[in-house]
Amino acid sequence: MKKDREVKPIVNRRARFDYELGETISAGLVLSGPEVRGARLGHVRLTGSFANIKEGELWLTNMSITIPPTAQAVTGEKELSHARKLLVTKKQLREIEAAKQQGATIVPTRLFTNGKFIKLELAIAKGKKTRDKRQTIQRREQDIETRRIIKNKGRDA
Repeated sequence: MKKDREVKPIVNRRARFDYELGETISAGLVLSGPEVRGARLGHVRLTGSFANIKEGELWLTNMSITIPPTAQAVTGEKELSHARKLLVTKKQLREIEAAKQQGATIVPTRLFTNGKFIKLELAIAKGKKTRDKRQTIQRREQDIETRRIIKNKGRDA
């Protein structure tokens, strides 16, 4: 019997910086065997990827998976970055279509395993302006500074 290995979820941190994230949707991914092995090993890059609707189906673009060396002989490639089909319900697809009509972007935020399945968490997002990004950076720096002050305050006493 195979061991149940807990795979760490792969998080798209850049999406939180570049977009204001809204509602999240969980979707299945259609992957080949070597791609599944690469994803389980954590060799996935979500930065810069997004989802589109083509012919009534949801597709993920710009996600790349590095193939493990043992499977490279089979595929002949080190990295695959073609469009991948996402599995969502019709209700979820209608929600995504409505959000796209309003100018939202569908961005992957997290890739995780659910038992034997590999799932992708998508967020309905609006792009941030440059000034909003600056405010995010300032807020983050202020939080770091306050944590540093609180941490050092206990040492002074």
